Amino acid sequence: MLIADFFEKLGEYALLMKKVFTKPQKWNVFFKQYISEISKLGVDSIWIVIIISFFIGAVIVVQIALNIDSPIMPRYTVGYVSREIIILEFSSSIMSLILAGKVGSNIASEIGTMRVTEQIDALEIMGVNSANYLILPKITALMSFVPVLVVLSMFFGIVGGFAVCVFTNVVAVSDFEYGIQMFFKQFYIWYAIFKTIIFGFIISSVAAYYGYFARGGSLDVGRASTNAVVLSSVLILVFDLLITQLMMG
Repeated sequence: MLIADFFEKLGEYALLMKKVFTKPQKWNVFFKQYISEISKLGVDSIWIVIIISFFIGAVIVVQIALNIDSPIMPRYTVGYVSREIIILEFSSSIMSLILAGKVGSNIASEIGTMRVTEQIDALEIMGVNSANYLILPKITALMSFVPVLVVLSMFFGIVGGFAVCVFTNVVAVSDFEYGIQMFFKQFYIWYAIFKTIIFGFIISSVAAYYGYFARGGSLDVGRASTNAVVLSSVLILVFDLLITQLMMG
């Protein structure tokens, strides 16, 4: 039963994406919605990304400084390891998990509410491709704006680490700066951005799927929103492993 249910949902998802990725009926309407979704899903997430990245960056530096306290290990290692953690995993994967909770639940609950209040049925009756009209702007908006969020996360994560060095002297600022610049590979930035674009698609499409096929009342919308966040988080972790193995292996 579980296998049959899995393939049924996978088929529904594939057919939904086929309806989503068609030519918009009116490009001017699509672009208006696209800009609106960038503001709602992307711009409104900037502050939570900045705040979390700043403090997590500071915590990472403190933890590494306290745990790498050996005369054999040079102190600039703290800056180097902190940079690698922030760029390679935190700002891409962990931040995407946080966005899955914020953005994914927003998309699922919005589309789910439209489904249970029969607004989607009304669009279908008017001859509108409801999947394309509602979901495509959300997917394209999140995928195009998520690189901005990941770059901001990297920057403020490192700023948070620098700030904790300045105010607590857990590591000398000069050592931290040297470690940040040491053995830097530009490829890691592009790798992180590529990952988050894939994660952006996963978050938006999975959340849209659960919202679009929500049935019943408000409780079912809440259940769809929860399921969307859980499955998005699992898929992000799975694809993080696959992409890392393919690109870094």
